[in-house]
Amino acid sequence: MKSRQEIKALAKDAMGQQRSTAILLGLVYMAVTFASGVLDGIVETISGGMGIAYWIVFTIGMLIIIVMAVNMLGEYIKIFNRDEASVGAMFSGLGVNFARKLGGVLWMSLFVTLWTLLLIIPGIIKGLSYYFTSNILADCPDVKATDAIKISMRITKDHKIDIFIFVLSFLGWFILSALTLGILYIVYVGPYFYTADAGLYLELKNKALAEGRITQEELNGHPLS
Repeated sequence: MKSRQEIKALAKDAMGQQRSTAILLGLVYMAVTFASGVLDGIVETISGGMGIAYWIVFTIGMLIIIVMAVNMLGEYIKIFNRDEASVGAMFSGLGVNFARKLGGVLWMSLFVTLWTLLLIIPGIIKGLSYYFTSNILADCPDVKATDAIKISMRITKDHKIDIFIFVLSFLGWFILSALTLGILYIVYVGPYFYTADAGLYLELKNKALAEGRITQEELNGHPLS
């Protein structure tokens, strides 16, 4: 298995091959999220409060943002694999398996929330178990929403601390990004993190395949054994 340092080095190199796309993916996603918030505010002002119109617009915006995030991760997986990624795929992909992507993320969020309500530590542990759910939804289009969660649990088995340390290793970059009012995050840290995150997912997925914890048939949508 490649080390964290090796994965991050490969991510830097891969990101350099499609730097503009890597930056635009995050920037466009942030712009859509911001625009959704602005639209919510406009509807709230026009309707005179958080009435039915507000909640309809808010809900639609949130659903689109959630699925766009899955699509964005799929493009960063392409970048790490040195396949051609596309900003437009975040939008064109909205019409592909929308309910499946949305359902997978919502189920994952519900489970993490329920575990966190019990105790913080179990919530963190389960969050690490489900960490790759969105990656799987993006990378394996035939895997069912609930199966994506189960496959994530198999991939992350015995590697939760590795994932935690991986995310923690970017803490310094995130702090520097905050000091630059997010500019550093947009032009470097965000693309770097998501490309490296894709590399970690692919590395642990391949390790799980080699060890028989998951099968290619399951990633192709066959029922879990």
